[in-house]
Amino acid sequence: MLDHLEYSAPKPKVISGAKEDWELVIGMEIHAQVSSEAKLFSGASTGFGAEPNSHVSFVDAAMPGMLPVINEYCVEQAVRTGLGLKAEINLFSAFDRKNYFYPDLPQGYQISQLYHPIVGEGEVIVDMEPGVARRVRIERIHLEQDAGKSIHDMDPTMSFVDLNRTGVALMEIVSRPDIRGPEEAAAYVLKLRQILRYLGTCDGNMQNGNLRADVNVSVCRPGQYEKYQETQDFSHLGTRCEIKNMNSTRFIQQAIEYEARRQIAILEDGGTVDQETRLYDAVKGETRSMRSKEEAHDYRYFPCPDLLPLEIEQAWVDDIAKSLPELPDEKKARFVKDFGLSEYDAGVLTADTVNADFFEKVVAVGEDGKLSANWVINELFGRLKKDDTDISESPVSPEQLGEIVKLIKADTISGKIAKDLFEIVYTEGGNPAEIVEARGMKQVTDTGAIEAAVDEIIAANPAQVEKAQANPKLAGWFVGQVMKATGGKANPKAVDELVKAKLGL
Repeated sequence: MLDHLEYSAPKPKVISGAKEDWELVIGMEIHAQVSSEAKLFSGASTGFGAEPNSHVSFVDAAMPGMLPVINEYCVEQAVRTGLGLKAEINLFSAFDRKNYFYPDLPQGYQISQLYHPIVGEGEVIVDMEPGVARRVRIERIHLEQDAGKSIHDMDPTMSFVDLNRTGVALMEIVSRPDIRGPEEAAAYVLKLRQILRYLGTCDGNMQNGNLRADVNVSVCRPGQYEKYQETQDFSHLGTRCEIKNMNSTRFIQQAIEYEARRQIAILEDGGTVDQETRLYDAVKGETRSMRSKEEAHDYRYFPCPDLLPLEIEQAWVDDIAKSLPELPDEKKARFVKDFGLSEYDAGVLTADTVNADFFEKVVAVGEDGKLSANWVINELFGRLKKDDTDISESPVSPEQLGEIVKLIKADTISGKIAKDLFEIVYTEGGNPAEIVEARGMKQVTDTGAIEAAVDEIIAANPAQVEKAQANPKLAGWFVGQVMKATGGKANPKAVDELVKAKLGL
C-alpha cells in the first residue's frame, strides 16, 4: 500500500428508477493477450495483421495426432503479471478442456484453466481522483488459448475463418464484483492496462483486440451489497448479465449505463432478469441478447489429457519478482516525493512508461522537477497533441527540452523567450544553448539597462503614472511596455520590482 493515497470504500452509482433507487454492481473479466512471439502451445507467430491463416501450425489447426507443448515464456509472463498485481502465485496449476463449438475453434474445445489457475487472489488500486484510490480485488488469473476469427463481410452468402489468432496465449484476469459504477469500470480497465504495459506482459492494444473485457452487470436495492459483503451470498447482488468483448472504455461505460437501466425497467415492471450473455451495439447504443449465460458445467470441463500439470519452483518465482520494473503507483509516489510534483502532474507523467522515461531524462539535464514537468506536460504534450504526433516521434528530444529548462533556471532566458526557443528547436532542431547565443536571445539581467528602460517609459507616460499610483494593479501596464521595449529580453521579475519602486508602490 502506498502511504500518499487515501483508500476509500467504493461508492455505488445510484440510479433512480421509476419507483425506487437502485445500485450498480460490476465484475469484469479482462482478456489480455500475452506479449510473446510464439503461441501458448505452438511455435507459430503471434504477429498481428498477417495474411489470413498464414500463422497457423498443425497444432493450432487441430490436425490429428498433434499435441500441445507449453510455452514456458507465456507461463513466466503470467507469473510476472500476478506478482505485479500483488497476487498469490500457485506453484501447482493445471490445464482443462472447455468444450464448446464455434467454427473458429478447430479443436472443438479450448484449453484453459478452471480448477487450478496459475495465479490466485490479488488487487488493483484504481485512482479515482488525486489522493483518492479504490481497491478492486482480483479473484484469479488463468492462462488459456484464444480462438480464431470468423469473417462475415467478404461474401454475401458465406463466412470465412482466419485461424491466425487461434492458440495465442491469453491471461483471463477475473475481478470480484467490487466495481460500483461505469466510471470506476473504465478507470479499472485503464489502470490494469497501465500495469500490464509497465510489466511488459501485454501491449494493451484495445483496437487490435489484444485487451478486451467481458463486463458482468447487475442491479440491487440499496443495502444489498453490504449484505453480500457480510455473507458472500451472490443472490443479494441480483441476476447478472455479461456483455462480451468490449474493447473501448467509452463503450464500456455506455453499455453499463444502458444495461443497468434495462434491468431496472424489467424489475420495476414485475419481471425477472434472465442470466444471459449480451453484445453491445455501439451504433444503436444498446445491448442485445447473444445467448443464455452458460455455467461451468455447461462446458463439460475436464483435465486436459495432453498436458501435465505445471509445477513451478518458488526460487523461479522469486527470480521473476527481482526483475519486476518500478510499477505505476510506486513511480507516481516517487515523482511526488522526489520532484515535488502534484498528484495530478505525477499521474499524467506516469500514465505511460514512455512519458515517464522522457520526463526523467528531461529532469536529469534540467535539474528542476516542477519546471521540467510543466514544460513536458503543457508545452511538449500540448504541441504533440496539436500535431497528432506520438512522443516516441517527438521532434524535441528530452535532452533538448532539459537544456531549455536549464537555461530558464539559470535566468539565461525568460519564460517568454523559452517559448520562442522551444518553437525553433521543435521546427528546426539544434542545440538550445547555441541557438540562444547565436541569435542573441539571452535575457537582459543588467539592472542598469532595465532601469533605463523603466525610466524612459515612466517619463513618457505621466498620465498613466497617476492612474497606476491610484490603482497599483495598473502597474502591470508599465511592465508590459518595458518588456516590449526590450524585445521581451528583460528579466520580468527585475522589471516588476523596478517599476513598483519607481512608482512608489
